[in-house]
Amino acid sequence: MSKVVQESPEPHLSAGGQPQHLSKAKLYVLALASAVVTANAYYIHPIIARVADDFGVSATMIGAVPALNQIALALGILLLLPLGDRISNRRLTSIFVAGQFCGILAMTLVQDFRLFIAGSTLLGFFTIAPYLLPAYVSKRVNPAELGHATAILTVGVIGGILLARAGAGFLGEHYGWRTVYFVAATLMLMVSICLPFIMDERERQETVRQSYPELILSIFPIIKAHPDIIIAGMIQALSFGIFLAVWLGLGLHLTSPEMGYGVDTVGYLAAISALNLVTTPRMGAWADKIGAHKARTIMSSFQLLGVVCLFFLGHSVWTLLVPLVVMNLVGPVIDITGRMTFLNQSPAVRTRLMTVYIFLMFLGGGMASWVGTIAYDWAGWTGNVSFAFVMSLLVLTLSAWSLRTHRTKQPV
Repeated sequence: MSKVVQESPEPHLSAGGQPQHLSKAKLYVLALASAVVTANAYYIHPIIARVADDFGVSATMIGAVPALNQIALALGILLLLPLGDRISNRRLTSIFVAGQFCGILAMTLVQDFRLFIAGSTLLGFFTIAPYLLPAYVSKRVNPAELGHATAILTVGVIGGILLARAGAGFLGEHYGWRTVYFVAATLMLMVSICLPFIMDERERQETVRQSYPELILSIFPIIKAHPDIIIAGMIQALSFGIFLAVWLGLGLHLTSPEMGYGVDTVGYLAAISALNLVTTPRMGAWADKIGAHKARTIMSSFQLLGVVCLFFLGHSVWTLLVPLVVMNLVGPVIDITGRMTFLNQSPAVRTRLMTVYIFLMFLGGGMASWVGTIAYDWAGWTGNVSFAFVMSLLVLTLSAWSLRTHRTKQPV
C-alpha cells in the first residue's frame, strides 16, 4: 500500500487563505518549454530521406531511428515518470532535460549510423519533461479549467512539433541535416539552464513515500483500481501511431522519384499544424462541456475520414492538404480527451496514471513508426496508408466502446 504523508497546506494558499493556482504567464512559459523538449523527436520527419542517403541505409533501417526513440521513451516513462509522485517535479525535470541535451548533441556530432541510433535512443529515454509537466500543472490549476490548461500545454507540444518539422525541412534542404540538430542542441542547452527557474518546489498536499521498487510496483494496483487507463492508453497509442506512420511515410513519399520534392516541401506541408495553435484550446474547452468520452469518439470518426481520403488524395501535394488538415486538427483533441479521463483522479496517483498512458502511447507509436516505414518499403504509399487505415478503425471502435461503457456507469 502507498504511504501518504500529509504536508502543510500553506504552500497551496494565498495570503488571503484562498487556493493558490498557477499563473497564466507561468502556464504559457511551461507550454513554450514543452515545445522545445518535445520537438527533438520530430526533426527526423522531413529529413528522414536525407539522413538515410547520407548514412547509406534503406527505408526499413532508417525507420529504426524514430522507432527506437519512441520505444526508449516508453521505457523511460515507465522507469522514470513515476518518480514524479515522490520527488520534486522541478528537480526531475532538470535532470531529464540535461539527459536530452546529451542525446541530441550526440546525434549532431557522430559519423556512424549505429551511434546516431544510440544518440536518438538516449534522447528518447530522457524525453520525460513534456509528460511530467501536465501532472505538475494539473495540481496547480482550478479543476474546472483542467481541460483548458491541458490544451495550453498541448498547444506547446503542437508548436514544438510544428517548428521541428517545418524548420527541419527548411534547414535540412538548404544547410544540411546536421544543422538541424545543432540548432536543436542549442535550444536544449537554453532550456536546461532556464527551466529550473520557471518551476517551483511546491508539491501537492499528499506526498507518496515509497522506495523506488515499491513505487514502480505500485503502478499495477493503481491500474487495477483504474482499468479505464488501459483503454485510454491503447486509443492514444493507435492514434499517435497513425500520426507517426503517415508523416514518416510522407517524408519518404514526397521525396521519392514519383513525387520529386525536396525535404523542405515536407516541412512546409507540416506547417498546417499551425492551425492547432488556434483550434486546440477551443476544442479543449468544448470537450469540457460535452465530456471527454463523447468528444473523443467524435474526433475518432473524423480521423478515420481523413485517413480514407489519403488513398484518393495522396498523389498531389495540394490535394494532400485536405486529409492532413483534418487529421492534424483531430489528433491532439483525441490526446487531450484521453488525458481528461484520468487527470481528474486523486493527485497522489495522477503521475503514475500518466505513466501508464504515455508508456502505452509511445510503445504503440514506436512500433507503428517502424511498421509504417516497412509497409512503405514493401508497398509504397498505398501500403503505408493501408496500415494507418487499420489503426484508425481500431481507434474508432475502442472510443465508441469506451463511451458506451462510460455511459452505463453514470447514475440514472
